[in-house]
Amino acid sequence: MASTAMPSLLMAQEAANGGRLIVASDSEPRNLNPAIVASNGVFFISSKVIEPLAEASFEGENGLEPRLAISWEGSDDGLSATFKLREGVTWHDGTPFTSADVAFSALEVWKPLQNLGRLVFENLEAVETPDDHTAIFKFSKPTPFQLIRNALPVVSSVVARHVFEGEADIAASPANNRLVGTGPFKFTEHRPGEYYRLERNEDYWAEGLPKVDEIIFRVLPDRAAAAGALEADEIQLAAFSQVPLTDLERISKVEGIKVYSKGYEGLTYQLAVDVNHRRKELADRKVRQAIAHAIDKDFVVKTIFLGYAAPSTGIIPKNAPEFYTADVPTYDFDLDKANALLDEAGYAKDANGIRFKLRLLPAPYFTETRQFGDYLRQALSSVGIDATVVNNDSAAHQKAVYTDHDFDLAVAPTVYRNDPAISTTILVKSGTPAGVPFSNQGGYVNPRIDQLIEKANETMDVAERTELFKEFQRLVAEDLPLINVAEWGFITVARDDVRNVSNNPRWAVSNWADIALTP
Repeated sequence: MASTAMPSLLMAQEAANGGRLIVASDSEPRNLNPAIVASNGVFFISSKVIEPLAEASFEGENGLEPRLAISWEGSDDGLSATFKLREGVTWHDGTPFTSADVAFSALEVWKPLQNLGRLVFENLEAVETPDDHTAIFKFSKPTPFQLIRNALPVVSSVVARHVFEGEADIAASPANNRLVGTGPFKFTEHRPGEYYRLERNEDYWAEGLPKVDEIIFRVLPDRAAAAGALEADEIQLAAFSQVPLTDLERISKVEGIKVYSKGYEGLTYQLAVDVNHRRKELADRKVRQAIAHAIDKDFVVKTIFLGYAAPSTGIIPKNAPEFYTADVPTYDFDLDKANALLDEAGYAKDANGIRFKLRLLPAPYFTETRQFGDYLRQALSSVGIDATVVNNDSAAHQKAVYTDHDFDLAVAPTVYRNDPAISTTILVKSGTPAGVPFSNQGGYVNPRIDQLIEKANETMDVAERTELFKEFQRLVAEDLPLINVAEWGFITVARDDVRNVSNNPRWAVSNWADIALTP
Protein backbone atom coordinates (compact mmCIF):
# COMPACT_ATOMS: atom_id res chain seq x y z
CA MET A 1 0.00 0.00 0.00
CA ALA A 2 2.74 2.46 0.93
CA SER A 3 4.52 1.99 -2.38
CA THR A 4 1.43 2.96 -4.38
CA ALA A 5 0.34 5.81 -2.11
CA MET A 6 3.50 7.86 -2.55
CA PRO A 7 3.22 8.28 -6.35
CA SER A 8 -0.43 9.28 -5.97
CA LEU A 9 0.52 11.99 -3.49
CA LEU A 10 3.24 13.27 -5.78
CA MET A 11 0.83 13.34 -8.70
CA ALA A 12 -1.64 15.33 -6.63
CA GLN A 13 1.05 17.83 -5.71
CA GLU A 14 2.10 18.16 -9.32
CA ALA A 15 -1.51 18.63 -10.39
CA ALA A 16 -1.71 21.62 -8.07
CA ASN A 17 0.75 23.40 -10.37
CA GLY A 18 -0.28 24.80 -13.71
CA GLY A 19 -3.61 25.63 -15.26
CA ARG A 20 -5.50 28.80 -16.05
CA LEU A 21 -7.32 30.78 -13.38
CA ILE A 22 -10.20 32.90 -14.67
CA VAL A 23 -11.25 35.75 -12.40
CA ALA A 24 -14.07 38.29 -12.58
CA SER A 25 -13.03 41.94 -12.84
CA ASP A 26 -15.71 44.64 -12.74
CA SER A 27 -13.63 47.59 -13.98
CA GLU A 28 -10.73 48.61 -16.21
CA PRO A 29 -8.45 51.17 -14.51
CA ARG A 30 -7.13 53.83 -16.84
CA ASN A 31 -3.71 53.65 -15.14
CA LEU A 32 -2.50 50.22 -14.01
CA ASN A 33 0.64 51.42 -12.23
CA PRO A 34 0.18 50.89 -8.45
CA ALA A 35 3.20 53.07 -7.72
CA ILE A 36 1.15 56.00 -9.03
CA VAL A 37 -2.43 55.00 -8.24
CA ALA A 38 -2.51 53.11 -4.94
CA SER A 39 -6.08 51.83 -5.14
CA ASN A 40 -7.61 48.39 -4.90
CA GLY A 41 -9.01 48.49 -8.42
CA VAL A 42 -5.43 48.88 -9.67
CA PHE A 43 -3.84 46.53 -7.12
CA PHE A 44 -6.31 43.76 -7.98
CA ILE A 45 -4.56 43.22 -11.31
CA SER A 46 -1.15 44.87 -10.97
CA SER A 47 -0.14 43.36 -7.60
CA LYS A 48 0.49 40.07 -9.36
CA VAL A 49 3.02 41.85 -11.62
CA ILE A 50 4.59 44.68 -9.60
CA GLU A 51 5.66 43.96 -6.02
CA PRO A 52 5.96 46.10 -2.87
CA LEU A 53 8.78 46.06 -0.35
CA ALA A 54 6.55 44.13 2.09
CA GLU A 55 3.08 42.63 2.23
CA ALA A 56 0.47 42.29 4.95
CA SER A 57 0.44 39.02 6.86
CA PHE A 58 -1.68 37.26 9.48
CA GLU A 59 1.45 35.78 11.09
CA GLY A 60 4.36 38.13 10.32
CA GLU A 61 5.98 40.51 12.76
CA ASN A 62 3.96 43.73 12.98
CA GLY A 63 1.58 42.18 10.47
CA LEU A 64 4.12 42.15 7.63
CA GLU A 65 6.05 39.63 5.56
CA PRO A 66 8.99 40.32 3.20
CA ARG A 67 8.66 40.85 -0.53
CA LEU A 68 11.35 42.89 -2.30
CA ALA A 69 12.75 43.92 1.07
CA ILE A 70 13.87 41.25 3.51
CA SER A 71 14.25 43.56 6.53
CA TRP A 72 13.53 47.14 7.55
CA GLU A 73 14.51 49.35 10.46
CA GLY A 74 13.89 52.96 11.47
CA SER A 75 16.31 55.23 13.30
CA ASP A 76 15.46 56.50 16.79
CA ASP A 77 15.34 60.11 15.60
CA GLY A 78 12.94 59.35 12.74
CA LEU A 79 15.28 60.79 10.15
CA SER A 80 16.15 57.57 8.34
CA ALA A 81 14.82 54.12 7.49
CA THR A 82 17.01 51.31 6.17
CA PHE A 83 15.79 48.52 3.88
CA LYS A 84 17.79 45.42 3.07
CA LEU A 85 16.68 44.17 -0.34
CA ARG A 86 16.25 40.69 -1.74
CA GLU A 87 19.11 39.38 -3.90
CA GLY A 88 18.71 37.38 -7.10
CA VAL A 89 15.61 39.24 -8.32
CA THR A 90 15.20 40.23 -11.97
CA TRP A 91 12.67 42.37 -13.79
CA HIS A 92 10.49 40.59 -16.33
CA ASP A 93 12.71 41.84 -19.15
CA GLY A 94 15.76 40.23 -17.51
CA THR A 95 17.32 43.36 -15.99
CA PRO A 96 18.58 42.88 -12.40
CA PHE A 97 16.55 44.51 -9.62
CA THR A 98 18.70 46.80 -7.42
CA SER A 99 18.46 49.52 -4.80
CA ALA A 100 18.56 52.08 -7.64
CA ASP A 101 15.05 50.96 -8.59
CA VAL A 102 13.84 51.57 -5.04
CA ALA A 103 15.47 55.01 -4.90
CA PHE A 104 13.97 55.97 -8.26
CA SER A 105 10.51 54.71 -7.27
CA ALA A 106 10.55 56.59 -3.97
CA LEU A 107 11.90 59.92 -5.22
CA GLU A 108 10.46 60.09 -8.74
CA VAL A 109 7.14 58.29 -8.32
CA TRP A 110 5.87 57.67 -4.77
CA LYS A 111 6.66 61.11 -3.37
CA PRO A 112 5.68 63.38 -6.29
CA LEU A 113 3.00 61.32 -8.02
CA GLN A 114 1.34 58.70 -5.87
CA ASN A 115 -2.00 59.57 -4.28
CA LEU A 116 -0.88 58.14 -0.90
CA GLY A 117 2.90 58.28 -1.14
CA ARG A 118 2.93 62.05 -1.50
CA LEU A 119 1.74 62.18 2.14
CA VAL A 120 3.74 59.30 3.60
CA PHE A 121 6.98 60.46 1.95
CA GLU A 122 6.33 64.19 2.16
CA ASN A 123 9.60 64.77 4.05
CA LEU A 124 11.71 62.28 2.12
CA GLU A 125 14.72 64.19 0.77
CA ALA A 126 17.10 61.45 -0.42
CA VAL A 127 17.58 57.70 -0.78
CA GLU A 128 21.13 56.51 -0.31
CA THR A 129 22.21 53.28 -2.05
CA PRO A 130 25.55 52.19 -0.56
CA ASP A 131 25.24 48.88 -2.43
CA ASP A 132 22.83 47.15 -4.79
CA HIS A 133 20.81 45.63 -1.95
CA THR A 134 20.57 48.46 0.59
CA ALA A 135 18.34 51.52 0.41
CA ILE A 136 18.51 54.15 3.17
CA PHE A 137 15.65 56.64 3.17
CA LYS A 138 16.61 60.08 4.52
CA PHE A 139 13.96 62.47 5.85
CA SER A 140 14.22 66.23 6.36
CA LYS A 141 11.92 66.03 9.40
CA PRO A 142 11.25 63.23 11.89
CA THR A 143 8.94 60.70 10.25
CA PRO A 144 7.36 58.03 12.47
CA PHE A 145 8.60 54.59 11.46
CA GLN A 146 5.23 53.27 12.64
CA LEU A 147 3.72 55.14 9.69
CA ILE A 148 6.33 53.94 7.19
CA ARG A 149 5.96 50.34 8.36
CA ASN A 150 2.14 50.43 8.30
CA ALA A 151 2.25 51.93 4.81
CA LEU A 152 4.61 49.44 3.16
CA PRO A 153 2.08 47.13 1.49
CA VAL A 154 0.17 50.06 0.04
CA VAL A 155 2.69 52.71 -0.98
CA SER A 156 5.88 50.80 -1.83
CA SER A 157 5.20 49.16 -5.21
CA VAL A 158 8.61 49.27 -6.91
CA VAL A 159 8.88 50.15 -10.60
CA ALA A 160 11.83 49.60 -12.92
CA ARG A 161 14.07 52.64 -13.21
CA HIS A 162 15.27 51.62 -16.68
CA VAL A 163 11.67 51.58 -17.96
CA PHE A 164 10.65 55.04 -16.72
CA GLU A 165 13.88 57.02 -16.41
CA GLY A 166 13.98 59.86 -18.91
CA GLU A 167 10.21 60.03 -19.35
CA ALA A 168 9.07 63.65 -19.58
CA ASP A 169 5.80 62.76 -17.84
CA ILE A 170 5.91 59.49 -15.89
CA ALA A 171 2.22 59.72 -14.99
CA ALA A 172 1.29 59.78 -18.69
CA SER A 173 3.75 57.10 -19.83
CA PRO A 174 2.37 54.21 -21.93
CA ALA A 175 4.48 51.96 -19.68
CA ASN A 176 1.88 52.46 -16.95
CA ASN A 177 -0.39 50.13 -18.88
CA ARG A 178 2.31 47.76 -20.18
CA LEU A 179 3.60 46.68 -16.81
CA VAL A 180 7.12 45.38 -16.26
CA GLY A 181 7.57 44.03 -12.75
CA THR A 182 9.35 41.48 -10.59
CA GLY A 183 6.21 39.62 -9.54
CA PRO A 184 5.11 36.01 -10.06
CA PHE A 185 3.15 36.92 -13.20
CA LYS A 186 4.02 38.85 -16.35
CA PHE A 187 1.59 41.28 -17.91
CA THR A 188 0.83 39.91 -21.38
CA GLU A 189 -2.31 41.36 -22.91
CA HIS A 190 -5.29 43.65 -22.40
CA ARG A 191 -8.31 43.56 -24.67
CA PRO A 192 -10.56 46.48 -23.63
CA GLY A 193 -13.99 45.36 -22.55
CA GLU A 194 -12.90 41.72 -22.57
CA TYR A 195 -9.96 40.68 -20.40
CA TYR A 196 -6.47 41.15 -18.97
CA ARG A 197 -4.06 38.23 -19.35
CA LEU A 198 -1.09 37.48 -17.07
CA GLU A 199 1.38 34.65 -17.63
CA ARG A 200 3.61 32.74 -15.23
CA ASN A 201 7.04 34.29 -14.55
CA GLU A 202 9.37 31.32 -14.98
CA ASP A 203 12.22 33.29 -13.37
CA TYR A 204 10.37 34.34 -10.23
CA TRP A 205 12.63 34.69 -7.20
CA ALA A 206 10.57 32.37 -4.96
CA GLU A 207 11.32 28.73 -5.74
CA GLY A 208 8.30 26.70 -6.82
CA LEU A 209 6.09 29.74 -7.36
CA PRO A 210 3.80 30.73 -8.94
CA LYS A 211 1.53 27.72 -8.93
CA VAL A 212 -0.67 28.53 -11.94
CA ASP A 213 0.42 29.18 -15.53
CA GLU A 214 -1.98 31.97 -16.36
CA ILE A 215 -4.50 34.35 -14.82
CA ILE A 216 -7.28 35.83 -16.92
CA PHE A 217 -9.16 38.80 -15.48
CA ARG A 218 -12.43 38.70 -17.39
CA VAL A 219 -14.16 42.09 -17.51
CA LEU A 220 -17.67 41.65 -16.11
CA PRO A 221 -19.13 45.02 -15.04
CA ASP A 222 -22.50 43.38 -14.31
CA ARG A 223 -22.15 41.66 -10.95
CA ALA A 224 -25.11 39.39 -11.54
CA ALA A 225 -23.18 38.10 -14.55
CA ALA A 226 -20.28 37.17 -12.27
CA ALA A 227 -22.55 35.00 -10.14
CA GLY A 228 -23.91 33.27 -13.24
CA ALA A 229 -20.44 32.75 -14.67
CA LEU A 230 -19.29 31.13 -11.42
CA GLU A 231 -22.24 28.76 -11.35
CA ALA A 232 -21.63 27.84 -15.00
CA ASP A 233 -17.92 27.25 -14.21
CA GLU A 234 -16.95 29.90 -16.79
CA ILE A 235 -14.92 31.71 -14.13
CA GLN A 236 -13.38 30.31 -10.96
CA LEU A 237 -13.20 33.29 -8.63
CA ALA A 238 -14.95 36.57 -7.85
CA ALA A 239 -13.49 38.89 -5.20
CA PHE A 240 -14.57 42.24 -3.72
CA SER A 241 -18.19 41.08 -3.37
CA GLN A 242 -18.56 40.92 -7.13
CA VAL A 243 -21.22 38.31 -6.51
CA PRO A 244 -24.12 40.49 -5.31
CA LEU A 245 -24.89 40.24 -1.62
CA THR A 246 -28.44 39.27 -2.52
CA ASP A 247 -27.10 36.10 -4.19
CA LEU A 248 -24.77 34.98 -1.39
CA GLU A 249 -27.17 32.79 0.55
CA ARG A 250 -28.24 30.95 -2.57
CA ILE A 251 -24.82 30.58 -4.17
CA SER A 252 -23.24 29.38 -0.91
CA LYS A 253 -25.39 26.27 -1.22
CA VAL A 254 -24.30 25.46 -4.78
CA GLU A 255 -22.12 22.36 -4.93
CA GLY A 256 -18.52 23.16 -5.84
CA ILE A 257 -18.59 26.78 -4.64
CA LYS A 258 -17.17 28.28 -1.45
CA VAL A 259 -17.74 31.69 0.15
CA TYR A 260 -14.92 33.46 2.05
CA SER A 261 -15.22 36.50 4.30
CA LYS A 262 -11.52 36.52 5.28
CA GLY A 263 -8.81 38.34 3.39
CA TYR A 264 -10.07 41.92 3.66
CA GLU A 265 -9.03 42.77 7.22
CA GLY A 266 -6.46 45.26 5.91
CA LEU A 267 -8.94 46.82 3.49
CA THR A 268 -11.82 48.31 5.46
CA TYR A 269 -14.04 50.25 3.09
CA GLN A 270 -16.08 53.25 4.13
CA LEU A 271 -19.07 54.55 2.24
CA ALA A 272 -18.73 58.33 2.19
CA VAL A 273 -20.36 61.34 0.57
CA ASP A 274 -17.72 63.58 -1.02
CA VAL A 275 -18.64 67.28 -0.99
CA ASN A 276 -17.57 69.97 -3.46
CA HIS A 277 -16.93 72.94 -1.20
CA ARG A 278 -16.68 75.24 -4.22
CA ARG A 279 -20.48 75.12 -4.36
CA LYS A 280 -21.84 77.98 -2.21
CA GLU A 281 -24.56 75.94 -0.54
CA LEU A 282 -22.23 73.07 0.33
CA ALA A 283 -19.57 75.38 1.75
CA ASP A 284 -22.09 76.09 4.53
CA ARG A 285 -21.55 73.67 7.44
CA LYS A 286 -25.25 73.79 8.35
CA VAL A 287 -26.11 72.42 4.92
CA ARG A 288 -23.60 69.59 5.32
CA GLN A 289 -25.00 68.83 8.78
CA ALA A 290 -28.51 68.79 7.32
CA ILE A 291 -27.45 66.28 4.68
CA ALA A 292 -25.91 64.09 7.39
CA HIS A 293 -29.17 64.18 9.39
CA ALA A 294 -31.16 63.25 6.27
CA ILE A 295 -29.30 59.92 5.87
CA ASP A 296 -30.69 56.91 7.69
CA LYS A 297 -27.51 54.91 8.26
CA ASP A 298 -29.30 51.94 9.83
CA PHE A 299 -31.55 51.69 6.77
CA VAL A 300 -28.51 51.82 4.48
CA VAL A 301 -26.76 49.02 6.41
CA LYS A 302 -29.84 46.78 6.51
CA THR A 303 -31.23 47.43 3.05
CA ILE A 304 -28.25 48.12 0.78
CA PHE A 305 -25.60 46.04 2.57
CA LEU A 306 -28.03 43.39 3.87
CA GLY A 307 -26.34 43.61 7.25
CA TYR A 308 -22.80 43.06 5.88
CA ALA A 309 -21.71 46.48 7.17
CA ALA A 310 -21.90 48.79 10.19
CA PRO A 311 -22.87 52.47 10.53
CA SER A 312 -19.89 54.86 10.62
CA THR A 313 -19.30 57.42 13.33
CA GLY A 314 -16.48 59.17 11.52
CA ILE A 315 -13.47 59.10 9.26
CA ILE A 316 -11.63 56.28 11.10
CA PRO A 317 -13.50 52.95 11.35
CA LYS A 318 -14.32 51.07 14.53
CA ASN A 319 -12.07 48.14 13.62
CA ALA A 320 -8.98 50.37 13.95
CA PRO A 321 -8.76 50.23 17.76
CA GLU A 322 -5.30 51.80 17.92
CA PHE A 323 -6.67 55.09 16.63
CA TYR A 324 -10.49 54.98 16.72
CA THR A 325 -12.52 57.09 19.12
CA ALA A 326 -16.30 57.23 19.54
CA ASP A 327 -15.97 60.62 21.24
CA VAL A 328 -17.02 62.63 18.18
CA PRO A 329 -20.10 64.63 17.17
CA THR A 330 -22.72 62.37 15.59
CA TYR A 331 -25.70 63.03 13.32
CA ASP A 332 -28.71 60.85 13.95
CA PHE A 333 -31.36 60.39 11.28
CA ASP A 334 -33.67 63.34 11.93
CA LEU A 335 -35.56 64.99 9.06
CA ASP A 336 -36.98 67.72 11.28
CA LYS A 337 -33.48 68.75 12.35
CA ALA A 338 -32.26 68.57 8.75
CA ASN A 339 -35.07 70.85 7.55
CA ALA A 340 -34.50 73.27 10.43
CA LEU A 341 -30.78 73.55 9.61
CA LEU A 342 -31.53 74.25 5.95
CA ASP A 343 -34.03 76.93 6.98
CA GLU A 344 -31.44 78.49 9.30
CA ALA A 345 -28.93 78.48 6.43
CA GLY A 346 -31.36 80.58 4.43
CA TYR A 347 -32.41 78.06 1.80
CA ALA A 348 -36.18 78.21 1.82
CA LYS A 349 -38.33 75.89 -0.28
CA ASP A 350 -39.87 77.30 -3.45
CA ALA A 351 -43.42 76.67 -4.63
CA ASN A 352 -42.39 73.18 -5.71
CA GLY A 353 -40.81 72.36 -2.36
CA ILE A 354 -37.25 72.66 -3.71
CA ARG A 355 -34.50 74.55 -1.92
CA PHE A 356 -31.74 74.07 -4.52
CA LYS A 357 -30.48 71.52 -7.05
CA LEU A 358 -27.33 69.37 -7.03
CA ARG A 359 -25.46 66.96 -9.30
CA LEU A 360 -24.78 63.64 -7.57
CA LEU A 361 -22.13 61.26 -8.96
CA PRO A 362 -22.12 57.74 -7.45
CA ALA A 363 -18.84 55.85 -7.82
CA PRO A 364 -19.38 53.02 -10.34
CA TYR A 365 -17.09 50.48 -8.66
CA PHE A 366 -19.64 48.60 -6.55
CA THR A 367 -23.33 47.78 -6.70
CA GLU A 368 -23.67 49.24 -3.21
CA THR A 369 -22.24 52.64 -4.15
CA ARG A 370 -24.63 52.92 -7.08
CA GLN A 371 -27.57 51.81 -4.94
CA PHE A 372 -26.64 54.32 -2.25
CA GLY A 373 -26.56 57.05 -4.90
CA ASP A 374 -30.22 56.31 -5.69
CA TYR A 375 -31.06 56.22 -1.98
CA LEU A 376 -29.25 59.51 -1.35
CA ARG A 377 -31.20 61.23 -4.12
CA GLN A 378 -34.43 60.20 -2.37
CA ALA A 379 -33.10 61.19 1.06
CA LEU A 380 -32.15 64.64 -0.21
CA SER A 381 -35.52 65.12 -1.88
CA SER A 382 -37.19 64.55 1.51
CA VAL A 383 -35.58 67.79 2.76
CA GLY A 384 -36.09 69.80 -0.41
CA ILE A 385 -32.79 69.22 -2.21
CA ASP A 386 -33.28 68.13 -5.82
CA ALA A 387 -30.34 65.89 -6.80
CA THR A 388 -29.77 64.65 -10.33
CA VAL A 389 -27.87 61.36 -10.39
CA VAL A 390 -25.09 61.19 -13.00
CA ASN A 391 -23.76 57.68 -13.60
CA ASN A 392 -20.39 57.36 -15.33
CA ASP A 393 -17.95 54.55 -16.00
CA SER A 394 -14.81 54.35 -13.87
CA ALA A 395 -12.60 56.55 -16.06
CA ALA A 396 -15.23 59.23 -16.59
CA HIS A 397 -16.12 59.28 -12.90
CA GLN A 398 -12.52 59.75 -11.81
CA LYS A 399 -12.00 62.51 -14.35
CA ALA A 400 -15.17 64.35 -13.35
CA VAL A 401 -14.55 64.19 -9.61
CA TYR A 402 -10.76 64.21 -9.22
CA THR A 403 -9.60 66.23 -12.22
CA ASP A 404 -12.42 68.45 -13.48
CA HIS A 405 -14.24 68.86 -10.12
CA ASP A 406 -17.46 68.59 -12.11
CA PHE A 407 -19.70 67.41 -9.27
CA ASP A 408 -21.58 68.69 -6.25
CA LEU A 409 -21.81 65.47 -4.26
CA ALA A 410 -20.11 62.16 -5.06
CA VAL A 411 -20.51 58.75 -3.48
CA ALA A 412 -17.05 57.41 -2.64
CA PRO A 413 -15.90 54.03 -1.31
CA THR A 414 -12.87 55.20 0.66
CA VAL A 415 -10.41 52.70 2.16
CA TYR A 416 -8.79 52.64 5.59
CA ARG A 417 -5.35 50.99 5.55
CA ASN A 418 -3.80 50.43 8.99
CA ASP A 419 -2.91 54.06 9.73
CA PRO A 420 -4.84 57.34 9.36
CA ALA A 421 -1.98 58.84 7.36
CA ILE A 422 -2.55 56.19 4.68
CA SER A 423 -5.54 56.99 2.48
CA THR A 424 -7.49 58.77 5.26
CA THR A 425 -5.89 62.15 5.93
CA ILE A 426 -5.61 62.69 2.16
CA LEU A 427 -9.41 62.88 2.05
CA VAL A 428 -9.43 66.19 3.95
CA LYS A 429 -5.92 67.65 3.69
CA SER A 430 -5.80 70.76 1.52
CA GLY A 431 -3.40 71.40 -1.33
CA THR A 432 -3.66 68.11 -3.23
CA PRO A 433 -3.14 68.82 -6.94
CA ALA A 434 -6.02 68.18 -9.32
CA GLY A 435 -6.05 64.73 -10.84
CA VAL A 436 -4.93 62.77 -7.76
CA PRO A 437 -7.53 60.02 -7.32
CA PHE A 438 -9.24 59.25 -4.02
CA SER A 439 -8.20 62.50 -2.37
CA ASN A 440 -9.61 65.85 -1.24
CA GLN A 441 -10.71 67.24 -4.59
CA GLY A 442 -13.67 69.06 -3.06
CA GLY A 443 -11.58 72.16 -2.36
CA TYR A 444 -11.95 71.83 1.42
CA VAL A 445 -9.48 73.87 3.48
CA ASN A 446 -9.18 73.79 7.27
CA PRO A 447 -5.84 75.03 8.67
CA ARG A 448 -6.42 73.35 12.06
CA ILE A 449 -6.92 69.96 10.43
CA ASP A 450 -3.93 70.50 8.14
CA GLN A 451 -1.77 71.36 11.16
CA LEU A 452 -2.90 68.25 13.05
CA ILE A 453 -2.05 66.07 10.07
CA GLU A 454 1.37 67.65 9.70
CA LYS A 455 2.12 67.29 13.42
CA ALA A 456 1.02 63.64 13.50
CA ASN A 457 3.23 62.91 10.52
CA GLU A 458 6.24 64.16 12.49
CA THR A 459 5.42 62.82 15.98
CA MET A 460 7.58 59.91 17.02
CA ASP A 461 5.84 59.07 20.30
CA VAL A 462 3.15 56.48 19.54
CA ALA A 463 0.79 57.53 22.35
CA GLU A 464 1.04 61.21 21.44
CA ARG A 465 0.49 60.42 17.77
CA THR A 466 -2.60 58.40 18.66
CA GLU A 467 -4.09 61.31 20.61
CA LEU A 468 -3.46 63.67 17.70
CA PHE A 469 -5.47 61.41 15.43
CA LYS A 470 -8.31 61.23 17.95
CA GLU A 471 -8.46 65.03 17.91
CA PHE A 472 -8.32 64.83 14.10
CA GLN A 473 -11.43 62.62 14.15
CA ARG A 474 -13.30 65.05 16.38
CA LEU A 475 -12.52 68.04 14.14
CA VAL A 476 -13.51 66.20 10.98
CA ALA A 477 -16.79 65.00 12.51
CA GLU A 478 -17.53 68.53 13.71
CA ASP A 479 -16.89 70.28 10.39
CA LEU A 480 -18.03 67.48 8.02
CA PRO A 481 -15.76 68.04 5.01
CA LEU A 482 -17.21 64.70 3.90
CA ILE A 483 -19.96 62.52 5.38
CA ASN A 484 -19.12 58.96 6.46
CA VAL A 485 -22.09 56.62 6.29
CA ALA A 486 -21.06 52.95 6.65
CA GLU A 487 -18.02 50.68 6.81
CA TRP A 488 -17.68 47.20 5.41
CA GLY A 489 -15.47 44.36 4.27
CA PHE A 490 -15.94 42.15 1.24
CA ILE A 491 -16.75 38.61 0.25
CA THR A 492 -14.83 36.28 -2.08
CA VAL A 493 -16.63 33.49 -3.88
CA ALA A 494 -14.61 30.76 -5.60
CA ARG A 495 -14.90 27.31 -7.08
CA ASP A 496 -13.66 24.76 -4.57
CA ASP A 497 -10.76 23.68 -6.81
CA VAL A 498 -9.09 27.06 -6.11
CA ARG A 499 -6.61 26.71 -3.25
CA ASN A 500 -4.92 29.18 -0.89
CA VAL A 501 -7.72 31.73 -0.98
CA SER A 502 -7.91 34.57 1.58
CA ASN A 503 -4.66 33.72 3.37
CA ASN A 504 -3.50 37.28 4.12
CA PRO A 505 -5.29 40.50 5.20
CA ARG A 506 -4.98 42.03 1.70
CA TRP A 507 -5.41 38.80 -0.17
CA ALA A 508 -7.38 40.07 -3.15
CA VAL A 509 -4.72 42.71 -3.85
CA SER A 510 -1.65 40.58 -3.04
CA ASN A 511 0.51 38.67 -5.51
CA TRP A 512 -1.31 35.30 -5.61
CA ALA A 513 1.99 33.49 -6.08
CA ASP A 514 0.68 30.49 -4.12
CA ILE A 515 -2.84 30.36 -5.54
CA ALA A 516 -3.34 26.90 -7.03
CA LEU A 517 -5.84 24.78 -8.91
CA THR A 518 -6.56 21.15 -8.09
CA PRO A 519 -8.62 18.62 -10.04
